[in-house]
Amino acid sequence: MEAEGLTNEQTDKVLQFQDLTGIEDMNICRDVLMRHQWDLEVAFQEQMNIREGRPTMLTASTDVRAPAVINDRFLQQVFSANMPGGRTISRVPSIGPMPRSFTGILGYVINFVFQYFYSTLSGIVRAFINLGGGNEPRIVSDPLADVMKFIREYHERYPEHPVFYQGTYAQALNDAKQELRFLLIYLHKDPTQNPDVESFCRDTLSSRPVIDYINAHTLLWGCDVSTPEGYRVMQTLTVRTYPLMVMISLRANRMMVVGRFEGDCTSEELLRRLQSVITVNEVWLSQARADRLERNFTQTLRRQQDEAYEQSLLADEEKERQRQRERDAAREVIEAEERARRDIELRKEEIARQKIELANLVPQEPAPDAADTIAVVFKLPDGTRLERRFQQTNSILDVYHFLFCHPASPDEFEITTNFPKRVLYSKAAIDAAECSVNETYSKTLKDVGLKHREVLFVNDLEA
Repeated sequence: MEAEGLTNEQTDKVLQFQDLTGIEDMNICRDVLMRHQWDLEVAFQEQMNIREGRPTMLTASTDVRAPAVINDRFLQQVFSANMPGGRTISRVPSIGPMPRSFTGILGYVINFVFQYFYSTLSGIVRAFINLGGGNEPRIVSDPLADVMKFIREYHERYPEHPVFYQGTYAQALNDAKQELRFLLIYLHKDPTQNPDVESFCRDTLSSRPVIDYINAHTLLWGCDVSTPEGYRVMQTLTVRTYPLMVMISLRANRMMVVGRFEGDCTSEELLRRLQSVITVNEVWLSQARADRLERNFTQTLRRQQDEAYEQSLLADEEKERQRQRERDAAREVIEAEERARRDIELRKEEIARQKIELANLVPQEPAPDAADTIAVVFKLPDGTRLERRFQQTNSILDVYHFLFCHPASPDEFEITTNFPKRVLYSKAAIDAAECSVNETYSKTLKDVGLKHREVLFVNDLEA
């Protein structure tokens, strides 16, 4: 089974289905399971419906349309009551035993020929009358009711019989085509008026070997030709004599009549004829099963390939999205760095502009011998020492302007004393307390406690 493209799980289901149903042909088991998406429970339930004669779930509606059936006698095996194994009760009345005299023999032959041609001519006349509208039209209003009535009446008269398909002719055709099974059609005519029909039903169809073979190898559909449904099928299949059984099977992708069983025969002969027709035409169903399996395998493979392609496509799309996210993140980093660089440059430009503007606000350095001066030594972060004299009345802001405008001074700084350490000026502290800006700026060097000579430290706040 693995060579046929089935997995171990599917092979196990085929074996389980075979055990449950008793179907010997594993190909049939496989096809039924494939048709039901490998649902073992659903497939088994439908098989039970078929055995009980109920329509399958595939054609549950009575409005289904029957597929066309090719009825060509040159393409079918035809068996009649006149062939070996056949028997007839309602043929042309017996003309008695064969006479021994020449005159008697001549009369016997003439009488036989006359009765034969009379029977044939009367049949032709009846056929033309039927074609010419001699029979009133029959409208099929409820085909399922016609079939169920036939099954009920047949069972009451002949309790032992094969399982009849409990559905319309169209349903039976569709199910046989879908399941790749032989469809056996039986057309029934009043047995009280047709001794051949009575004999066929009571003796032949009630035989246990015939019942078992028909149930195992075919779908059996029957109807009475007196009902609209049976009459319609009778016209379709061109019935010449009763009882009539017709075997229909799929052949070269077309539903075709492959066997015709006309008249009464023994159960052994019917079984032989059925086996002959099925043996000859089984190759077509086997080929159809193989083609269907190949199509299903191809469809499954294509579906798997499509799914794999979709998954690959989704994976590629996800990779592309990831790469795009990485590119976006890298671009954002570059843009952030560029913005930071521009901000630094703008800030440097702004500081340079401020230094130019504030240079004019730096007070003149007093003379060495000027009164009320303070000599201040500034220690810059890079170790540079700056010396500058200020008036005691100069403000802390004047000191800031001097340091800020000096090329060696940092851009952000604070001015502190050494010991005890006091912060005389801090740009960050002033920015944090805007309300005290004017008060801080207005303090003089004398107000902050600076005297004749001081050492102040300039601390870089950006270091």
